[in-house]
Amino acid sequence: MKTRLITIMILCGLSFSTYADGEHSGGIKSPKGSSKLAPFDIIHTQITTEGNVATFHMAVSGRAGLNKPSPTGELAGSRVFSYVWPTSIDSYEVGFEKGAGILALAVTTHPDFDDTPLYDENRDGNTANDGNIWHSHWVVLQPNERCGEGALGVVDIPKDTKPRLPKTWPGLPILLDSPGWDPTFSDETIEVRVPFEEIDTIKSINFDGVTAGLRVNQSVHAPLLCVVNVMDVASGNLSLPGQVNK
Repeated sequence: MKTRLITIMILCGLSFSTYADGEHSGGIKSPKGSSKLAPFDIIHTQITTEGNVATFHMAVSGRAGLNKPSPTGELAGSRVFSYVWPTSIDSYEVGFEKGAGILALAVTTHPDFDDTPLYDENRDGNTANDGNIWHSHWVVLQPNERCGEGALGVVDIPKDTKPRLPKTWPGLPILLDSPGWDPTFSDETIEVRVPFEEIDTIKSINFDGVTAGLRVNQSVHAPLLCVVNVMDVASGNLSLPGQVNK
């Protein structure tokens, strides 16, 4: 009887492991344990399309969205937590200038400021107090040594310039868009459904997955927003190996 029980337990364990490995098919599969924080430990990243909608998907080894930054009480020096899909989409396709940098879809939270002035995420009648609720952005990133050696920063808009910007640009002096697509969290997964006028725009692109912390600097053009704590990278090296619908 004891031997039979052990055998059943082993078979159940094997069945569960097989299911767990198979429930995330396609995309980029990443080893568990690359990040100390399970909610930011990427195990699967994928982009799929249906009709004119692209679904950006990420799975982590813990409960997605559980951790948020502690408030500091002021903008300068405040922190941002993010789930990010860097892509090879040209920045022009979403409303910025052509070739402005690495275009990424980001889902962020930050309790010390609100950068979605068109939307009232917590539905309290005030559109300026929702920064702590997870929300989506397009961001344009470039390497910036002032953020640290080999680090990325959100591209600043130089003073007295008027670059091409999306209609839902929130007014900050950086290449950031606030399109208002609500992210969906479910246990270990996060997804964002993004509509495209021309879905073929992204069907041939490459992508990656990143979880990271960002910091708002003291000065507007210092630059304003730096990636200072990369928690995990789906590919391990930001090589953008992911292919849409594969």
